Amino acid sequence: MSMALLKSRRILLLTLMLLAIISASAGGNSHQTGPRGTNRFDPDGTFWIQGTPPQDFSDIGGINLNSRRLRRFPAAGIDLVGGRKLPFKSLTVRRDNLTFSTAVVRGVSYTFSGRFLKGGVFSAGILDPDTPVLEGTLTKWRGGRKVAEEKLKFTYFGGT
Repeated sequence: MSMALLKSRRILLLTLMLLAIISASAGGNSHQTGPRGTNRFDPDGTFWIQGTPPQDFSDIGGINLNSRRLRRFPAAGIDLVGGRKLPFKSLTVRRDNLTFSTAVVRGVSYTFSGRFLKGGVFSAGILDPDTPVLEGTLTKWRGGRKVAEEKLKFTYFGGT
């Protein structure tokens, strides 16, 4: 065998070993790493008001985030207890900021401004259903007038 062929094989073998070591060190968390090595943030799922909802918000069944439109999650927006849905009119989802406003349905709409209490890929982790992961101010509007506003905490449900 020629010296050049042996050298090429060694380089290939070393490269493959290096790639294997890098892959092994990443372990099972590679799905949570985003661009430039930053931790990926994906809160898609349903958020429920922690504890008993205040009377003015007892009609809310859940706040649904579904940025990738996955079938295992409900459509994005607010689910009301009676079965109606209020889609988001505007939505900003960042690790330190969640804001939205819903469309008006039968004269009622909601706005929210808050922040996530943890990062990561929510559906990939095991989150305690009693521990809040989101907090902020939820406002209810009827006929364009503010009728209720509460600072609330929310727990997470990632579906079945």
